[in-house]
Amino acid sequence: MTLTEKVSADLIAAMKNREASKLGALRMLKAAFMNREVEKGRALDDGEATQVVASLVKQRKDAIEQFDKAGRQDLVAQEAGEIVVLEAYLPPAASPEQIEAAVAEAIAETGATSGKDMGKVMKAVMPRLAGRHADGKAVNEAVRRKLGL
Repeated sequence: MTLTEKVSADLIAAMKNREASKLGALRMLKAAFMNREVEKGRALDDGEATQVVASLVKQRKDAIEQFDKAGRQDLVAQEAGEIVVLEAYLPPAASPEQIEAAVAEAIAETGATSGKDMGKVMKAVMPRLAGRHADGKAVNEAVRRKLGL
């Protein structure tokens, strides 16, 4: 069962069980899948669907930050609930040790020595972490630490 099929099945189950909070997040996810399919002109594979989920989680985290600054705790709680639902569809997150190891390998491979080489290192690290959900910000910080920035 593909990720998009699983989301559709879970959406139907949430409707039957009248789970309002889960239902809203799943509807939003299904709409994002459909929008991306229209952009691509074909059905999404699991990798592309995972990218859609990851981008929605990132949007929710950014929204939480903004709502928290504005003192809207009700909206912070709503967004946090959506993140919980969405993260169930992501692969397990890469551990800090895995990120550090991938960064060390990428630095050795590219021969990076300074901040000018940051783009090359990031480009080499991300494929190493494919299949595992890795936060780009955490990877970026690890690269900066290793390069001494």
